Parts: sequence; C-alpha cells; structure tokens
Amino acid sequence: MGRVTVRRMDNVGIVVESLDAAVAFFAELGLELEGRATIEGEWAGRVTGLRDMRVEIAMMRTPDGHSRLELSRFIAPPVVADHRTAPVNTLGYLRVMFAVEDLDDTLARLGRHGAKLVDEVVQYEDEYRLCYVRGPEGILIGLAEQLA
Repeated sequence: MGRVTVRRMDNVGIVVESLDAAVAFFAELGLELEGRATIEGEWAGRVTGLRDMRVEIAMMRTPDGHSRLELSRFIAPPVVADHRTAPVNTLGYLRVMFAVEDLDDTLARLGRHGAKLVDEVVQYEDEYRLCYVRGPEGILIGLAEQLA
C-alpha cells in the first residue's frame, strides 16, 4: 500500500451573505454550532491570498462529530463572484451531501427555512432516497436517506 497523506477531512467551507440564516438552516438539519469568530490579520491574508481580509465565520459540526461545515461571511474584501444558482454540472465545488434519517420530515423542516427541491425525490434501487435542495441564498445540498 502506498503512503497515505490525508488523515481526515476537516471541513467544507461555504460563503454566505447572511450567517444567521445559514446557521439556522444547518442547525435545523441537525448540525451543532461549535462557535462563531471574526478572522482577520496578516496571517489570514497570507493563507487565503486576500490581504486586509476580515471574515465572520460560524463552525458547525455534524452529530457524529466527524465532519464540520465552515460558514463564512466576508466583511472585506467584497465578494467577487456568485454561483449560488449554478446548475449541478457547473465546474468547481458545488454541494455537500448529508445522510438523513427521515427525508420527508427533513424536507418539511427545511422548507420552513425557505428550502426548495431542485427537482424531485428519487429512489436509487432499494438502497437510497435522494434529492438536491436549495437552501438560504441558493446553497445547494444533497440529502440521502438509506433504506436498507
């Protein structure tokens, strides 16, 4: 076996306009808010390539404790691109898939936060029920309920 470099995936980042709405949406999905902070300073600019960067973040953790979602609201510099309504065949990072216990209940609860199905809930063989949902600001997520 070859050398393994990655030990784990720490988090996935999503840039939003309303941190409060995004936190509420993902909390409804079952993620727990670990904390909020403002990130700025020379070191942050050296990591991201955005000098004079100032960003408010909220770190959310999945119930199993193994995965995190970093929600970011840029204060400076201003956001330069917007692909929130891009179709699923757009190049680049696009969505995060979550395993859920009850897809219908999850959709009903997320609907109260403005979530809309991209198309429809489908069943893959006897294994999964799946769908894509757009949440606040058009954030695209996938939901999967294991049937077996």
